[in-house]
Amino acid sequence: MAKEQEFYWRRLHSLLGLIPIGLFLTVHLFINFSATKGAETFNKFSEGMESLPFLGIIEWVVIYIPLLFHAIYGVYIAFTAKPNLNRFGTTRNWFFVLQRFTGIFLVIFIAWHIWQTRLQKTIADATIDYNLMSDVVTSTGMLIFYIVGIIAATFHLSNGLWSFLVSWGITQSPKSQKVVTWITMIIFVLLSVVGVMAILAFRG
Repeated sequence: MAKEQEFYWRRLHSLLGLIPIGLFLTVHLFINFSATKGAETFNKFSEGMESLPFLGIIEWVVIYIPLLFHAIYGVYIAFTAKPNLNRFGTTRNWFFVLQRFTGIFLVIFIAWHIWQTRLQKTIADATIDYNLMSDVVTSTGMLIFYIVGIIAATFHLSNGLWSFLVSWGITQSPKSQKVVTWITMIIFVLLSVVGVMAILAFRG
C-alpha cells in the first residue's frame, strides 16, 4: 500500500511541476522579458497582473500551495532517489543528479525571491515594478544569484518535462526518449535566454 501511495504522490508531484508551476514560470519569464522594452512596458504588464480579480486566491491555489507540495516532496525525492545507470545511461543520470541539485537550490532561491518581491508588497506596501526589480539586482552578487536561479529553474522545468513524459508512459522507447531529450534541452536554452535577458534588462 505504501508503494502504491508513493506512486500516486510522485505522479501528483510531476504533474504539479508542469501544471501549474511550469506554466506559471514560463508566463513569469515572458512578463519579465517585457523589461527589455523598457520600464514603462514592464510596469504595464506588472500592473495588469496585479489588477487581476481574486489575485490572492489565485496565487495561493495556482502557485503557493502547488509549489509548497512540489518543493517539500521534491526534497524528499532528492534525498531518497538513486540514479539508474542500467536503464538510462551516464548522460541521463547526470541530468538526474542536476535535477535533484537544482531542486534543492530552487527551494532557497524561490523563498528569497518571494521575500524580495511578494512579501515586500505585503509587509512594506512596496510596489512590484521595474524599480523594485532594478533595486533587487543592483549588486553584482545578487545579479549572479538571480541568473543562476533562472538557469536552475529552466533546467529543472525542461528536464522535469522529460521525466514527466517517461513516468506517465508517453515516451517509452529509447528513440522517443532521445528525441524528447533534444526537444527539452532546446526548451531549456530558449527559456534561459528569455530569463537571463529579462534580468539583465533590470540593470538598465
